[in-house]
Amino acid sequence: MPARLPLPPSLYADTAVAPAATPPLDTDRNVSVAIVGGGYTGLSTALHLAEQGVEALVLEAQEPGWGASGNNGGHTNPGLKHDPDQIEADFGADLGRRMIEFAYGTTNFTHDLIRRYQIPCEARQNGTLRAAYHEASAAAIKTTAQQCIRRGMPVTYLNREQLREMTGTDRYIGAMLDARGGDLHPLSYARGLARAAVSAGAKVHGETPALSLRRDGSRWRIETPRAVVHADKVLLATNGFTDDLWPALRRTIVPVFSSIAATAPLSDTVARAIMPTRSVLYESGHITVYYRIDQHNRLLMGGRGPMRWIKSPNDVAYLMRYAERLWPQLRGVAWTHGWNSRLAITGDHYPHVHEPAEGILISLGCNGRGVALATAMGAQLARRLIGGAKAEIDMPITGIKPIPMHAFWPVGVTTAVIAGRIRDRLGM
Repeated sequence: MPARLPLPPSLYADTAVAPAATPPLDTDRNVSVAIVGGGYTGLSTALHLAEQGVEALVLEAQEPGWGASGNNGGHTNPGLKHDPDQIEADFGADLGRRMIEFAYGTTNFTHDLIRRYQIPCEARQNGTLRAAYHEASAAAIKTTAQQCIRRGMPVTYLNREQLREMTGTDRYIGAMLDARGGDLHPLSYARGLARAAVSAGAKVHGETPALSLRRDGSRWRIETPRAVVHADKVLLATNGFTDDLWPALRRTIVPVFSSIAATAPLSDTVARAIMPTRSVLYESGHITVYYRIDQHNRLLMGGRGPMRWIKSPNDVAYLMRYAERLWPQLRGVAWTHGWNSRLAITGDHYPHVHEPAEGILISLGCNGRGVALATAMGAQLARRLIGGAKAEIDMPITGIKPIPMHAFWPVGVTTAVIAGRIRDRLGM
């Protein structure tokens, strides 16, 4: 039996609501749908299946929210990595339009679900800022904003003076504000989503890794340490922790660590000077930095860090230095937590949905937008699992295509991070 791993040493682990009861599976089960992965994708899918009377069972190797779902920046950001015009060019007018409407609607979907189930997770919907400090990035953001505005979205392009008022720093020259964005407590949300799924009738089992998956007659057989699950259909939703359970799947994503450092609660005066509207912000640079002020006046700064597990804010000292560069009044403030987790990046920066065999559905690769995107994908995936091939979803279903030279990804990511920081420093 694999050893249970503790939660990363995060602010969230210290402050989250109590977990739902998700005992290890110790009895063989026959179910309609088995879901491997207890993050937002798996939990949301289980919830939406259970709401429609479909028997769903979630197998999570650790505990719900143990991975990136419970350890991310807490931003609920709308949209995809690519601009709306690019999405339509890549996937055609019909599917492209549906992808855009779906992706930019994920935050409203998520916050509506939180309200519907009264999930206590400090959720707010005060907007997302995508900000630039280079002219080229500002021009690109302005183009994105224009495309969104043309489609009737609640988006505004802000200039330097407006941003100074909204962020308390003169770092940025332009930004797009999307009123639908927001934030939440990620681990409390994951635990609340698990509790909602269980209350709707789904079964969620922690400390139950899927050890093998194979066809067994007309059904699928999943071996776990203590029991066997037979299912009509299986959803694989393992994202940044994807292993070799399905052939070649691990090589279709790059598991990248994203790190966060958090301060002690700031004084009201300092907190009001930093993001007074409590929008969240992520930068459009070569290496993304993102941050927010939570409901307890803590500043949470996130970005790329070491490609290994960390335990202290000192492991991402550059984030603390950068925060002091943005807001000199933070010098001397205590930083209490530093942690990270792995998220899944795809080669084309689109989410990937696969159906490699009858009764197998796979969803992974949120590319840093997982909170809202994975939640909303749950409803889409549930529809496909129930309706089969006739049930269209608002994302493309593609073949499994391993990333070339995948074995070299750790070196490639580390090199890209170093080069990106240098380019950002030099203003390139």
